[in-house]
Amino acid sequence: MTRTDEETPIDDSGVGPISDIVGFHIRLAHGAVYRHFMETFADLGLTQKQVSVLWLVSDHPGIAQTDLAQRLQMDRATVMGIINRLQARDYLVRGASETDRRRQTLMLRPAGRQALEEALKAIREHEKWLTSRFTKREVQQLVRLLARIHE
Repeated sequence: MTRTDEETPIDDSGVGPISDIVGFHIRLAHGAVYRHFMETFADLGLTQKQVSVLWLVSDHPGIAQTDLAQRLQMDRATVMGIINRLQARDYLVRGASETDRRRQTLMLRPAGRQALEEALKAIREHEKWLTSRFTKREVQQLVRLLARIHE
């Protein structure tokens, strides 16, 4: 068994020294969070990325596709594919920017607003499951620590 700084035993169950690798635990945590997310969202037929797009378009009506890609830290081709799928479901609509005709803006359609409302309920359930493992202070610290990795 390996030990943490606080001398709390960690059951490495035969994984060995890899249990001391931070990235290994991040991967395992991501897998657990992703599986729960997919179970929670199974009936909605939406992916994490699609929900993120709907949410940002809702918060920023008329946002340009390029701005959306930048905020989500995704390449433009990926965002365009997501938008195409959401538009095919009548969840959002593209429009021309009033200030720059080369830019495509995005607005939610009524079906997209409804889908987002359902997704937000599922997100609250998912977040409750995830944060129940920590104190409020630990959640805040975890968010700060993870942000240092991805920022």
